[in-house]
Amino acid sequence: MLINFFLTLRKYKIPVTIRELLDVLTALEHRLVYANIDDFYLLTRTCMVKDEKHYDKFDRAFSAYFKGLEDLTGMLESMIPDEWLRREFEKSLTPEELEKIKSLGGLEKLIEQFQKAKEEAEKAEQGKEGKEGDEGDDPDQQGKKGPGGQGQGKKKKAKKTWDERQFKNLDDSVELGTRNIKMALRRLRKFARTGAAEELDMDNTIKGTAHNGGMLDIHMRPERRNTVKVLLFLDIGGSMDAHVKVCEELFSATRTEFKHLESFYFHNFIYESVWKDNRRRMNERLPTFEVLNKFAQDYKVVFVGDATMAPYEITHAGGSVEHWNEESGADWMSRFTNMYEKLVWINPTPQETWEYSTSVSMTQELVGGNMFPLTVRGLEEGMAQLTK
Repeated sequence: MLINFFLTLRKYKIPVTIRELLDVLTALEHRLVYANIDDFYLLTRTCMVKDEKHYDKFDRAFSAYFKGLEDLTGMLESMIPDEWLRREFEKSLTPEELEKIKSLGGLEKLIEQFQKAKEEAEKAEQGKEGKEGDEGDDPDQQGKKGPGGQGQGKKKKAKKTWDERQFKNLDDSVELGTRNIKMALRRLRKFARTGAAEELDMDNTIKGTAHNGGMLDIHMRPERRNTVKVLLFLDIGGSMDAHVKVCEELFSATRTEFKHLESFYFHNFIYESVWKDNRRRMNERLPTFEVLNKFAQDYKVVFVGDATMAPYEITHAGGSVEHWNEESGADWMSRFTNMYEKLVWINPTPQETWEYSTSVSMTQELVGGNMFPLTVRGLEEGMAQLTK
């Protein structure tokens, strides 16, 4: 059974290995869980899922594999004759227990009394749930019968834990938020202690004080800072209007994560000039050559844009839709790739659509294939490319 369950998890793209399967088998051998599907769910998820972003996939795989399990149990019970069950039950009893059952009216009478008590308990439970459900209209309180909002008894069984899919938004293909962007950008960090000694060096202060016979000997050191230098070029206007929100989040995150950050705007593709203020883009443009000459080769370069345009805007002089460009965008991008070893292009459009756009394919080729989607995974891969 566990082999097929293991294969189902692999089918749902969960990176499980034989090691995790053996861990589950070992746990079962030591009876960490027994005859309880909820406990089995928690055990297998703990052993087999090493990253919470896969929780949703695991829940869907678990639900698909164990779907209909309760119906199967009911079907088996209906197929087994009552007489056989009674005979097997009587075999497990001692002579004293058999005599006691006979004094109570026999096994049939005992089963009848047990069934009656069970029905009364179920009616009482249903009445209790009905009263609790009538208390107020607060949606946050309805259906919460136990810790964490989990129901008890039959109510709990009505909604399986793995069917709730509480973790589906943790998948790394979801749209970015500022916090997620910051976490991904932290892959692109290189710390060094530079500048004035303004931070207390606790370790050396303790050592110096000890060597000085207990007389306080304070040591200072420069603050530890992220020394990575980044040039950020953002496509603005036109088809990028649909991606303004996520680009604003990216821009906000980069400004807080990198001390050495210079940002510029362009439209559709890089040409002979860029700008820093969109309100003055027609009057206060910076020559692209000035940018190339001012910022050294140790800068990491990040272009952000959907690369969606007419192909001639990349390949031809005069291809820009806003002005006459003496040289093609491809020539200018070639200057960047020759100047800066670490360069990536972040694309906010879904990656599965790139192959249907000629301009996206051309841009991807110009940046040496280093185009990544603006998702958590894509941004992490892009930052990893810049740190190679």
